[in-house]
Amino acid sequence: MSNTVESNIRPDYDDVIQEIADYALDYEVTSELALDTARHCLMDTLGCGLLALRFPECTKHLGPRVEGTIVPGGARVPGTQFRLDPEKAAWDIGCIIRWLDFNDTWLAAEWGHPSDNLGGILAVADFLSQRRLARGEAPLTIHDVLVAMIKAHEIQGVLALENSFNRVGLDHVVLVKVATTAVVAALQGATREQMLAAISHAWVDGQALRTYRHAPNAGPRKSWAAGDATARGVRLADIALRGEAGIPGALSAPQWGFYDVLFSKTNRDQQLKPEEQRRFSLPQPFGTYVMENVLFKISFPAEFHSQTACEAAVRLHPEVRGRIDEIERIVITTHESAIRIISKSGALANPADRDHCLQYMTAVPLLFGELTAEHYEDDFHTAHPEIDTLREKMEVVEDERYSRDYLDPGKRSIANAVQVFFRDGSATDRIEIEYPIGHRRRREEGIPVLEAKFHNALATRFPAGRSEEIANLCRDAATLVRLPVHDFVDRLVI
Repeated sequence: MSNTVESNIRPDYDDVIQEIADYALDYEVTSELALDTARHCLMDTLGCGLLALRFPECTKHLGPRVEGTIVPGGARVPGTQFRLDPEKAAWDIGCIIRWLDFNDTWLAAEWGHPSDNLGGILAVADFLSQRRLARGEAPLTIHDVLVAMIKAHEIQGVLALENSFNRVGLDHVVLVKVATTAVVAALQGATREQMLAAISHAWVDGQALRTYRHAPNAGPRKSWAAGDATARGVRLADIALRGEAGIPGALSAPQWGFYDVLFSKTNRDQQLKPEEQRRFSLPQPFGTYVMENVLFKISFPAEFHSQTACEAAVRLHPEVRGRIDEIERIVITTHESAIRIISKSGALANPADRDHCLQYMTAVPLLFGELTAEHYEDDFHTAHPEIDTLREKMEVVEDERYSRDYLDPGKRSIANAVQVFFRDGSATDRIEIEYPIGHRRRREEGIPVLEAKFHNALATRFPAGRSEEIANLCRDAATLVRLPVHDFVDRLVI
């Protein structure tokens, strides 16, 4: 006789939820390398947001949902005059950060952009800092922001090391939602029970599909999806801080939990067998590893798997620019992940489609010697049909060593090679680049370029004097970390 009664013994919180909670609440960040990298990450992330404000397709999403709404003591959106409730401010900051596909990246079994979490972190920290000041309490400082960034990077990045959400069709912004929820709950003084509840709600919340990142459906949603996720994290933390009960088995509940519904090999009406149920693998404890090893997008606003291909194409430009009409074929040698997510043929529908096309992102620097956000716009694409002509001549092949080194924890390379062949039988050198300039292995070379990128971004929004003041402040680590958050954000509004 079948069992018609379910056990209602409430379980303990899933181990992964407890590990995230304890890390967010209790871990003390002492790594000077992580803190200094976080400072550069703050600069780079804000700079990416300021650059995005030049594009109307981005700015149309910004501001209060009800026109004219002003929130006293609300969080500010850098580069604008908006003062919003923290949730919408997180949405806006996250949107501008991600819009140009130019902020940092983490590549492992899952991909993502951990600095997306700054949307929620900065919005909540600015709001709290102002509120504390009004109460006569000590405001939050930029050191608090940097610590929250390190922890958000770590939560998102360690979860991504061996757990492939893309393999089951889920978008990586699920990890932004989880990480933001945890760190902003900590910023607001959550108890352990409130923290556990908040994180559990992030896992059972509706999760985004990757449909909008892949051919033939790639589109602008991928540019605001992280803003949406980090804002949702702010909301879920707020719900838990108001006393909402958590869901202890959010991950592991048979049939109804995240593992069975969204992460396992099959999805059946009946309970999965143990061998069919996948669970998260955490290969190392949470610490400061991810921030210390994060990848900066310094040279090109392009999906990170293509960064070294773009760099190789720039090097080849002087050799091919006078022989474009003589090109017979172009061979791009790459790794499996690049082939799976950004190698595509056929018409490209919009800028978001183009900045996720390996062939497009290689053709432009071959032709013009550079790749900027403007090169993805419709008008530019229409004016230069030779881009698609080059795309049609490209062959993309996998080098299995590249694919292995991509996943090797001791290497984490993102290798590409480009070679151009001409109709007369001649060819260029095969330009191979394994580590992009934003990789930890090239930090000494990359940081000056990152700082110049930040200064140039400031100049698109602020007068020269203020741009110089902000840049100098961010270079002065000792002064910056002591600065109240609201004072820092004051300098970033217009």
